[in-house]
Parts: sequence; C-alpha cells; structure tokens
Amino acid sequence: MKLFNVRKGLFVYFENELHRVYAVKPMYKKSVHLIRLRDLTQQLASAAEVERYQPKENDSFIFNKKVYTLSKEQKADVGDYILITYPHPDILDHYSLNEIEVVATVENKGVITTNSNGIKHTEYLLMVPGRDENSHPIEYHDLSIAQGDTAYLETSNTIHDLLPIIGDVYQKLDDTSIEAMVVAIQGDIVFLGGGLEVHQEELMDPEKWDFLYNFLDK
Repeated sequence: MKLFNVRKGLFVYFENELHRVYAVKPMYKKSVHLIRLRDLTQQLASAAEVERYQPKENDSFIFNKKVYTLSKEQKADVGDYILITYPHPDILDHYSLNEIEVVATVENKGVITTNSNGIKHTEYLLMVPGRDENSHPIEYHDLSIAQGDTAYLETSNTIHDLLPIIGDVYQKLDDTSIEAMVVAIQGDIVFLGGGLEVHQEELMDPEKWDFLYNFLDK
C-alpha cells in the first residue's frame, strides 16, 4: 500500500497474518504500527509491506488466542465482543474503525461498551465465539503458506500454536479472583502459579478459563 492510504483502524495483512493498524507515524522508516490480532503482539512495518483487508459478515479469525465468527444478524449481549465496522461516534464517544470492544449494556438502538461508548446496532458486527462451519477464515492471507493444509479448520476452533505456553496468564471464570500464570507444562498437564494443576483441555475451555495475556510479552 501507499503510505497515504494507510490509516488507523485498518485491517491489514503483514507477513501473511491479520493485523490492525493502531498508529501511523510517517517520520519513521517503519511507519505503520500494528497489532497482530492472533495474540495482540505489536509489530512495525512499512506501508509497502501491508495489504488491506475489509472484514465482513461471516469472516472468522483469531483474536487473542480465541476464534470468532462475525455475524450481522445476531445482536450483542452483555459480555460479548463487537467489531466496529461502520463507526459514527457522537461527540462524547471515542471509538474508531475496527476497534474491538466489550458490551456492558444493551439498549434498543445499540449498546454501551465497557469504554463508555454508545454504539448503534448498525455500526458493529458481533464476534460470535467459535468458527462457523460456513465461515471464511481470514487470519492468514495465504493459508497454504501458514499451515500447508486446511485440516485444522475442519477439526478444531483453535490451532496448534494457540495452546498454553509458559508465561500465559489465565483467569478462572467461576472465581475471577483466581489469576494464574503457566509456569510449566508436562504432557497434557499444565502447572499454574500457586500450585494449581489443570488438564490442557480444561484450560482451553472458554467457559472455564479466560486467557488474559502472556507475561513475557509485557
């Protein structure tokens, strides 16, 4: 892309993976500042290295180690993630293109997010957990380069590199006071700080544990 076409909020492919532009600083050689959606790590790129993608209904992608499918038909509920695709903020709101926010309150005409933004139902696509079998996966520009085959799309909502790794911090959903970091992994058993031991399958269950961040990325 040309630098004058790159702006904050765009979804772009960089090094074959889906990113969101969070800043453009023309004075630097690597002027495009990116967040990789798969794991929220920051990247630097030049404008020539990125290719724009416009997200749409029924696309599916990985956000913060979890898979979501975009839906226009379903309306958001409290706690849901939404992708703001048609932003029209009022003077008191502060959101922009392709921001991902969490719903705090649902009203007739729209939602209020945890960032206190009022967003109309026509401005967002709902991020439905999981990969719909009829969805269009967009986390990779060229899936053949990334994986070599598409078998993982047919069998799972996650891919191998999203399994727990040392430094990952998780929160227990039935007791939000429990936040623990992965300190060791032995086979399918994951050892968490505080002496907790859980099976890998349980830790990856989105109804039991929520991945927060990786301590080593801080």
